[in-house]
Amino acid sequence: MSEPSPAAGGESPSSRRGPLRTGVVREVLDDALARRAKSTGADALDVLDTGGGTGNFAVPVASLGHRVTVVDPSPNALFALERRAAEAGVADRVHGVQGDINGLFDVVPRGGFDAVLCHGVLEYADDPADGLRKAVEALRPGGSLSLLASGLGGAVLGRALAGHFAEARQALIDPDGRWGQGDAVPRRFTAEQLAGLVREAGLEVVSVHGVRVFADLVPGGLVDTEPGALEALLKLEATAAALPAFQAVATQLHVLAEKQG
Repeated sequence: MSEPSPAAGGESPSSRRGPLRTGVVREVLDDALARRAKSTGADALDVLDTGGGTGNFAVPVASLGHRVTVVDPSPNALFALERRAAEAGVADRVHGVQGDINGLFDVVPRGGFDAVLCHGVLEYADDPADGLRKAVEALRPGGSLSLLASGLGGAVLGRALAGHFAEARQALIDPDGRWGQGDAVPRRFTAEQLAGLVREAGLEVVSVHGVRVFADLVPGGLVDTEPGALEALLKLEATAAALPAFQAVATQLHVLAEKQG
């Protein structure tokens, strides 16, 4: 049986599970933007989304009234971003430019943004510390950095539960947290490593959260068919996100930091 589509009056399981992937991050980010807007007295902030792709975060942020610049190397992703922003009615507040973190200031100004989103970028950067420094340079004093990256513990746990014990061990001992040649992720981090990189870049860590602590381990059929399961899992994820013990096994890690004025 095919999944119901929104056009048919239903909601696909993948779209229903979207909050499991982004809910914790969006809540933290929305709060940070609200604080920044209050402190500056600005109705609309300037937000930079590096590697923002098709607008999973950019479009919701623009829907709050902010101006969002998305930098992404993929023209196809930027085309999809433009379409998505238009469908959401925020095309006038979303601007996509082709580029990447290495050449960030070829396409955006230094010190021009109230917030910078650096989601899924450091894993692929040639030099994560340098990429992070560039993201920080794009911030105005008092601005916020939202950093989201792949977590080591989640990958180890996932491989082990799938029965790939040698790969789980390899991820643990590999300097970059990779489980083998077939691993599509070049690099993974612990919460301590990410927080350390942020501090070395001159920012103050505000909070650290684990993302997708349980979501990738729970059978999709259970979430999609068991009444109330999705809502209960969302609450469980939100409760566990700030606890270090569960951050250690999260699929992704989120760090919110601020640049001192």
